Amino acid sequence: MTGTTPRARARARTMEDIVRIGREHLAVHGAAALSLRAVARDLGVVSSAVYRYVSSRDELLTMLVIDGYSELGDAVDAALAAAPEEPAERLRVVCRALREWAVTEPARYGLLYGTPVPGYHAPAEQTVAPGTRVMGVIMYLVETAYRTGALTTPDPVPAVSPGMSADFDRIRDEAGITMPDWVLARAISVWTALIGAVSAEVFDQFGADTFTDSAEVFEFQLHNLTRMLGFSSR
Repeated sequence: MTGTTPRARARARTMEDIVRIGREHLAVHGAAALSLRAVARDLGVVSSAVYRYVSSRDELLTMLVIDGYSELGDAVDAALAAAPEEPAERLRVVCRALREWAVTEPARYGLLYGTPVPGYHAPAEQTVAPGTRVMGVIMYLVETAYRTGALTTPDPVPAVSPGMSADFDRIRDEAGITMPDWVLARAISVWTALIGAVSAEVFDQFGADTFTDSAEVFEFQLHNLTRMLGFSSR
């Protein structure tokens, strides 16, 4: 905050406190019960004062959504920076980082990838960029693996309808990628399967006593996902 005014620094600290308290309330009460009045109480101000910083519950939810996506993205980036160069392992490292963050932050993961909050619609202009950050990393890794010949091309190559191929063209243009239809289709399958696997664990969909080592289960799932994508088995 170097170069800012004392008033701006004080406001920034208050906004940080609001997000911190919002995180705490999210973990205890859930997103649907988030209340600016309760946040104001824990902030130590009258309820009307908090509206000078956050205009509504929806704005607070948006702040928490952006905060969650940003922290998850940072965790993934840090894990990838320390990852080995082997393409399949780099993908697995990213997937593990997502899972580890989700298991550590189940309430925040639930806000990002769980049941939508009734009545809340995340503003796309604020949330799409941070919300697609991790997916973008995975697409980059898949693109690199394809370009370097690390993926085995299926024989025959699965056919894609003209309509879906047009959708893929738009995705490629927006994401700046060149992978062919069959690779992009598999990459999307990997992403949705990854979120499904993590959600099943975070939301206890397997049941509390089903598996003794959920991390080992996840490793088998990662093996299957990399095989589906076209990496050779190892």
